Amino acid sequence: MIKQCAIIFGCLFIGELIVYFTGIKIPASIIGMLLLTSLLLLKIIKLDDVKEVSNFFVKHMGFFFIPPGVAIMVYYTLFKNELVAILLSAIISTLVVFFVVGWVYQKTMKHDE
Repeated sequence: MIKQCAIIFGCLFIGELIVYFTGIKIPASIIGMLLLTSLLLLKIIKLDDVKEVSNFFVKHMGFFFIPPGVAIMVYYTLFKNELVAILLSAIISTLVVFFVVGWVYQKTMKHDE
């Protein structure tokens, strides 16, 4: 378990270093997970090296949404002023993702046939 955590958090740490030294405007967690995904795809890290801890994180993912949920409740007055813009952007982006994924799926299925 310690080795698995070290691999996952090591990728996150490298992502933090990349953001710190380059000033890239991408969250370090995204860069770290892209790094971990790349290492898995290149078979530098085996899936068994991170499987148990990854399954634990996925199984308890809801727990990790508690702090942002509490923050939204605490800062509701700030969100209230921009609620229409937030909801509108959430709805529009959801619809765009929905239609793009559907379109890509249809193209992929036609290509496979």
